[in-house]
Amino acid sequence: MSLTLPADLAQVHACADHDALAEALAAAVADDLRAALAERGRAVLALSGGTTPVRFFQALSVQPLPWKQIHVTLVDERWVDETHARSNAALVRQHLMYGAAAVASFLPLYRDYGDGPEQALAELETELADLPLPLDVAVLGMGTDGHTASFFPGGDWLERALDPAGSARIVPMHAPAAGEPRITLTLPVLAAARRLYLHIEGEQKADVLQQALAAADGPPIAAVLHATKAPVQTYWCP
Repeated sequence: MSLTLPADLAQVHACADHDALAEALAAAVADDLRAALAERGRAVLALSGGTTPVRFFQALSVQPLPWKQIHVTLVDERWVDETHARSNAALVRQHLMYGAAAVASFLPLYRDYGDGPEQALAELETELADLPLPLDVAVLGMGTDGHTASFFPGGDWLERALDPAGSARIVPMHAPAAGEPRITLTLPVLAAARRLYLHIEGEQKADVLQQALAAADGPPIAAVLHATKAPVQTYWCP
């Protein structure tokens, strides 16, 4: 099948397979980071977790970049520490931040105190404010329910997370499909990124994305694509 999306919302880059997608996406992100570095002397990159981006992280880690000038953070995080198998921070450290990329600055989102993400909001807001925002590059994934970041259908903070006029940079999220409590960057932060990517793989996710944009009241991924000023660069393989 092919993935066809409205041109004003997304520019689709179809790749032959997982490896070709990882290499193409890594090259594109690296080019954006170089452009940011040339213009501003630093760059901020926000990444998503899950199993899909592992090849992409590995391909990006070997791109020739001045990693000391790059700040890396997460789009969202499960509220688990880095010893947990589902930690996005651990995934980034293992598959991206090694070799030359090990010297990049990294801002994880989990804090080991309190009963949940709500207790860390003030600290995380302050730390995010210290980053040279807006994000230069943000790379999103998408679940088969149409969630992206931790914008889960039915999430308790979903309305605030998706408020295009909201002032919060980060919010907690609890939802039946989320498993653990989550913490996530908000829609205004992601929509303001100088370059926003969507990385999806498989025909099922292509169908979900096409249906989301066709629906009158689509899932959260539709809200994100409609909120951005420029088409989202969508990298996909069957």
